[in-house]
Amino acid sequence: MPHTVTELIDERPLSGFQIRTIVLCSLVLLLDGFDTQCIGFLAPAIAAEMGLPMRAFGPVFSAALFGLMIGALLSGPIADRFGRKIVIIGSALTFAFFTIITARAVTLQEFVIFRFLTGLGLGGAMPNVVALTAEYTPRRLQPIFVSGLFAGMPLGALIASLLSSQMLPLWGWRSVFYLGGILPLAIAAFLFVLLPESPRFLAATGADPRAVARILARIAPDLEGAEFRTPPPERESIGIPVKYLFTEHRAFGTLLLWVPFFMNLLLLYFFVNWLPGLLTTAGLPISAGVTAAGIFSLGGVTGSLLQGKLMKSFGAFGAIFGEFTLSVLLIGLMASATSFALTMMATLVLGVTIQGAQAGLNALSASYYPTAIRSTGVGWALGVGRVGSIVGPVLAGVLLSLDWTPPQIFLAGTIPALVAALAVLAGRMLGGEANAYRTPVDLRTVTASHP
Repeated sequence: MPHTVTELIDERPLSGFQIRTIVLCSLVLLLDGFDTQCIGFLAPAIAAEMGLPMRAFGPVFSAALFGLMIGALLSGPIADRFGRKIVIIGSALTFAFFTIITARAVTLQEFVIFRFLTGLGLGGAMPNVVALTAEYTPRRLQPIFVSGLFAGMPLGALIASLLSSQMLPLWGWRSVFYLGGILPLAIAAFLFVLLPESPRFLAATGADPRAVARILARIAPDLEGAEFRTPPPERESIGIPVKYLFTEHRAFGTLLLWVPFFMNLLLLYFFVNWLPGLLTTAGLPISAGVTAAGIFSLGGVTGSLLQGKLMKSFGAFGAIFGEFTLSVLLIGLMASATSFALTMMATLVLGVTIQGAQAGLNALSASYYPTAIRSTGVGWALGVGRVGSIVGPVLAGVLLSLDWTPPQIFLAGTIPALVAALAVLAGRMLGGEANAYRTPVDLRTVTASHP
């Protein structure tokens, strides 16, 4: 009997072609993490050169994040209409170009404009590499691979931290931006040649069956020439994709994914952008702030790589709810820490919990929505989360301007972690199709039915 695209991908082991595609997506997120988070490491040096207080950089942080939000909201529906590949390559070229331009900025206003335009590209890349990775991965392995994909973000930040500490004293902050732009330009060339389109997307939108068959032959060379069944296009591919996030019993599930996205990205970018500055304000040297940011990113790499296995072992609810609960305790510990060593230890584990939870939420959003609206679902969840990522840095800047101390600001960070935990709890209590927080039984069922 002929295979469908979904059956072929879900029922077979990963091929070298699929692994290469996932690795290319991971490289995009690694460079995304490098570019998105390097401004937090460089801001103290830029502020010192320009003679500005750290709090003046709140608009710069927020401009990039506002661009990320717009990029995520717009790119999902575009990719669900025209395909993942073209949007990923266009996004990479956009953030590469404007990162290089940022190195030429001489005023605060130029930083705001260039970081906003860079953010458009960064925001467009993430939801589509998530969708493409999910669509090339067997369903039984999606929690592991989609969560693991997000190790690229903190790994990119960790690389930015290490390189910044070496490049800053030698060549200045502009050199880091030049590197952060040249690398994605090179990767974009590889993507143009090597990155395939999603066969699930092509099948779901009624593309030429021959194009689908060519990709499937690369996934399963032993089946080359075999006949494949192409189901009718999914209904969600017709009309406005965003409206389908709220149909077929998905409305409450969508909303209860958006709340922890908002709160967790608020926390994530609060720490990424302000951790070096807050520690510097507390009297530590700039190098200590860069070290702390690197440790936070190292924890994020660990959390992202472990998240898929945690979700399969304890269920999405158990893993993500536990991480948010632990985050509340760790942020409170940072507010009361009296030694550098204790602060670094809390920062490391907090990197695991916050960024692990984010990887888990991204994996959930990728599996919760059907193929025809997957990029839209992931993009809008990230877009709503980006509102939180804008609020976090702005709020920290406001609290600093009101003369709040770093411990007081850290203590305020327990509130969004607590709200996120409560939203996950509420989502778990929903039954049926509205419940995005799957149990480990659901995941084991998938594994058993698709060996």
